[in-house]
Amino acid sequence: MSAADEKVDTSLTGDPEKVPRSLADSDEKVVSYDYDSPEDRKLLRKVDLRLIPILTLLYLLSFLDRSNIGNAKIDGLATDLHVSPPAYNTALALYFIAYVTFEIPANIILKRFNPRIWLPTLTFAWGVASVAQGLITNQAGLFGIRILLGATEAGLFPGVIYVFSVYYRRQERHWRVAIFFGGAALAGAFGGILAYAIGKMEGVGGKRGWQWIFILEGLLTIMVSWAAYFFVPTWSHNAEFLTSEERSRLLARLAPDSDAARQERFSWVYVRQAFADPLVWGYAFLFHGFAFVLYTLSLFLPTIIAGLGFATWKAQLMTVPPNVLAALGIAFGAWLAAKTSRRAPLIIGSAGVAIVGYIVLSTTKSPGAQYVGVHFATLGVYTGNALLLSWPSENISGQTKRAIGVAMQITIGDLGAVTGVLIYRPAFAGDHYRKPHIISIGYLLFSVAVASGLWYWMAKENQRKAAITAAGRDEEVDYDTKVLLGDREVHWRYQV
Repeated sequence: MSAADEKVDTSLTGDPEKVPRSLADSDEKVVSYDYDSPEDRKLLRKVDLRLIPILTLLYLLSFLDRSNIGNAKIDGLATDLHVSPPAYNTALALYFIAYVTFEIPANIILKRFNPRIWLPTLTFAWGVASVAQGLITNQAGLFGIRILLGATEAGLFPGVIYVFSVYYRRQERHWRVAIFFGGAALAGAFGGILAYAIGKMEGVGGKRGWQWIFILEGLLTIMVSWAAYFFVPTWSHNAEFLTSEERSRLLARLAPDSDAARQERFSWVYVRQAFADPLVWGYAFLFHGFAFVLYTLSLFLPTIIAGLGFATWKAQLMTVPPNVLAALGIAFGAWLAAKTSRRAPLIIGSAGVAIVGYIVLSTTKSPGAQYVGVHFATLGVYTGNALLLSWPSENISGQTKRAIGVAMQITIGDLGAVTGVLIYRPAFAGDHYRKPHIISIGYLLFSVAVASGLWYWMAKENQRKAAITAAGRDEEVDYDTKVLLGDREVHWRYQV
């Protein structure tokens, strides 16, 4: 791409200080506009059509390939591989240990590389690992392949969240992240249907039904990964699916809002900023509480429903309604967040809905009542996760700092998943997992406390900065200083 293509008319922003240095001296003519003009809406539709379908599909496949082990288990995986109940939980935990180990390195590689190549390559790699799950013959093989699956899937979610942050303005990101995360709920719904249908292949080619679940769903992932090389976008300043004028418009509308349009060079100072920011740790601990319930639900839902007295094939299909409800909840939560410009109260409310579900699961004995509890729990858990996962990308300024912050949120958050899969032990299955459900309530209450703390802290910080600017005590700083300060700069406002 030529240097002219990387430039933006500063008249679009009204503030040359906020235009990236590499974009500041443009001779390219672009018509001035507001950020919700017909041209902007057309541009966003074009960006949406390029980013959201393919990236959501990749995440759907990612979640499907990590969680279909729950469907395979009730189809005979543990029995055929002679995997003891504690060993099965260990296999689940090993996936998340590998996942959290490789998330931050994966986003560092992404920042220094290219999402168009990196994300499809990860998809291909975990597709191969998923197929291999259907070919293993013993417990050691299960352990090894779950580690490989976790390592290869680690970079997708934080990587996509970061890519969104360089294409969309802050207030435009959250519902797109919510749609993207909706792939997890859809994976749960499709996973139940696919597991039921593929299970009918029992004995075909001398393989069990649970083996075909892994093989066919893994092959689907591999095929999609090949197509992804042609559809996953590169960085916004090099977006080839946009015309030169559209690219200039995109970068110009991003420039006043955040650092998204700037071509930031990697520096370890931004990595240190992320690790030193208490808010970054707050987002991470918030997801830690929600990740505990998210992954225990997604991995143990078929087992929980089967434990209510339903046959295996019924349990596979009965995972569909709660996951469909969760997808609808995500859509409604994203819409409401956009209307109210609030995140914290909706996250807290979602946790409350989930807590109601777990109370019903823990206190009732009727299968019908417990199945209702499953719906409430799934609705609250998935909606809350969809809202909280977009929060750091809206509030962390500095591209490298944001990339690390998003990866930290997923890394520390998913340690909750490690704890969860070890706590939901088979020893509690006879009591319908009552004690683990109570622990889930505790984790959700922890998340409520963290969300409340983040809400209070950011609101107070916004008030402090507003008081400084209202009193005229905000000093002018040069562009490089603004970049270095990031979200600590006095004119930056947090989305609460």
